[in-house]
Amino acid sequence: MLLHLSTWPEVETYLQSSRGIILPIGSTEQHGPTGLIGTDAICAEAIAKGVGETTQALVGPTINVGMALHHMAFPGSMSLRPSTLIAVIQDYLTSLTQAGFQRFFFINGHGGNIATLKAAFSETYHHLALLRIPGAEQVQCKVGNWFMCSSVYNLAKELYGLQEGSHATPSEVALTQYVHPEAIKKAPLSEKVASGYPIYGAADFRRHYPDGRMGSNPALATPTHGKQFYELAVKELSNTYLEFLKKGD
Repeated sequence: MLLHLSTWPEVETYLQSSRGIILPIGSTEQHGPTGLIGTDAICAEAIAKGVGETTQALVGPTINVGMALHHMAFPGSMSLRPSTLIAVIQDYLTSLTQAGFQRFFFINGHGGNIATLKAAFSETYHHLALLRIPGAEQVQCKVGNWFMCSSVYNLAKELYGLQEGSHATPSEVALTQYVHPEAIKKAPLSEKVASGYPIYGAADFRRHYPDGRMGSNPALATPTHGKQFYELAVKELSNTYLEFLKKGD
């Protein structure tokens, strides 16, 4: 059940049986020569929809632009400042809390969002307490990073070994190939790819990672692999979401 394809009476009825909602969040940033700029949002949205179908949960609109300031030296990348993303999440959660939601499960597709999400949750708990919205003291938030699921990690290690890398990875590229087979990209990839450098500003990032990859070989990706990653992530995060709801009872 997708929020944007529902009516308000349908949402009101849903809230009679569940106070939980799934919120996909990703990023709009470069993913190397063959990775789609929307990779992180595409992956998060697809998996969130799958989890929603599996658990009969409502799925909110995808937050497509995340915290990706270090990718801004590559054309097409977009970013929110951490402070802006915190404000966006706080406004989202305040609106939904006023409607009666109390359990917010973010399915995240971008590592750069993690720290900001956790800060946003702390800001939101404090903000809701000050507003004294009924039921606000019951609000809880959780992040499920699909790429950190143990089943996903193990399969990526089995399929790609060290060539999985940490950005523009074959696992995430494979998932986008499964979701959007019409948009599979091909381009020459250098055999030597940088890895291990810490992340600072955008210019420093591009200097150390000139084609955008971080130790990865996305040429190994296939749509068949993507289907496997999708199914594993949906299964694991569905269980995580249901456990999250139980703990709040």
